[in-house]
Order: sequence, then C-alpha cells, then structure tokens
Amino acid sequence: MALPYSVDTDRPTQIGLIALQSDETIERDFRLMMPPDVEVLVTRVPSSTTVSLETLRAMEESLTNSAALLPRGAHCAAVGYGCTSASAAIGAGRVSELIRKGVSTPHVTDPLTALIAACKALDLRRIGLVSPYVASVSDQLISALDQAGVSVVSFGSFDEPSEERVVRISRESVRDAALHVGRNGACDAVFLSCTNLRSLEIVDEVEGALGIPVLGSNQVLAWHLGKLAGCLNGFSGIGRLFLSGADLQP
Repeated sequence: MALPYSVDTDRPTQIGLIALQSDETIERDFRLMMPPDVEVLVTRVPSSTTVSLETLRAMEESLTNSAALLPRGAHCAAVGYGCTSASAAIGAGRVSELIRKGVSTPHVTDPLTALIAACKALDLRRIGLVSPYVASVSDQLISALDQAGVSVVSFGSFDEPSEERVVRISRESVRDAALHVGRNGACDAVFLSCTNLRSLEIVDEVEGALGIPVLGSNQVLAWHLGKLAGCLNGFSGIGRLFLSGADLQP
C-alpha cells in the first residue's frame, strides 16, 4: 500500500562545509556557532596527517570530487573549504574554481579569504599571528596575507607538523601564545590560525586581556559564510567580529 505524503516547500538556509579528513575540531566549532535554522552539510577531503606545503597542495586533486559529495538535492547558499594553510598553498582563487566544478553555489570561501574579509570589515591592517605550522607553511600564509594588504607584525608558532598533535594542543597553550603575540603594541588584532586548533573558547578571554579583536580560522569562516548566505543574525557569535555588526567591504 502506497502511503500519501506532503512535501515541505520552505527550505532552511543550507551551508556546505568541506572539512579535512584529519580535522577533529571544525564541525564541533560550527555546531557551537550556527543557529538551529541553518543546516550545515559536511563533506570531507582526503588529507595527510602531516602538514607540509606538499601535503597541502596534494588536496588540489581531490577538492572537486569532495565538493561533489555534498547532497545533490541541496541548495547551498555558500560553501566553505576548511583549511587555512592549504588555501594559501593552493591559492584561494584556485580553491574556489575547483569547488565550483563539484557543486553549484553562489558563494565559495575559505579561512584565508574569510580572514581578509574580516580584516577589511574591521579595518585591521597589522595582525599578530599564532600558527601551529612548520616554518615553510607559516611563511606561505604570511606571504598570502601580505599580498592582500594585511601585515603580520608579530608571530609565534608551535612548529608542529602532526595534525594529531595540533588538535590536542591545550587551550591554555593557545591562550598563552595569543597573549604573548598580541602584546606587541603594533598589532591591530591577533589571528589564531588552523581549523584544527582548539581556539574558539579562548577568544573572549584574550580579547578582554588585550583590548583588540581576536580572530580564529573557524570563527572567521563561519562569520563569512553567514554573511555570504545572508543568515548571520541568528549565529551564536564569538568575539568582537560578530558583535561589531561590520559589513563586508569590496
């Protein structure tokens, strides 16, 4: 016996997220920030447990197929790629191009693009950078930011190539690193890089101590996706970025 059914015509806002295979943090952080009426649809891209320029660039081969694994019936208002360092290593433009080959969406972003957008929105030109990466990966990110008009004037790194260790760096260590880097008086803000770094919960504390904005990879990515998708108002915002009400700048 065939049963009758009706079909919902009102769709919630849907956002696509391409997370790294090795990432244990980004989905949790997104659940903390996203409102219940926004659906986050997640796919994964194969990634190495060791972070180097070579392993980051290797994801270029899989991005399109990973994007294509997002549900075909979904209407993603925006899609985010969850890797700050790979966006710098591959190039944000190339990342967007590859994702658009796999999924139809009006907007694509990544943590590097989102950070640059956040810096423009808050009029930040000089930042302190806390990185978990080895030197070559950090240098690539610093170069990409410099090309976008954002200068890194204070820097510190945990110099850790293993994703399995990065995700287990304690929040206390991240907090202390952010305070150390941010106490350089030339900083307009501090950026805590890496979607796998557990930094979200220390943002408000460090902002209170330093008196400047503190940004994290997952925070800026969620903010930018919300802005692009037109659904930011319901987000559980963390930090001055969300509280500012700042608009996207050209």
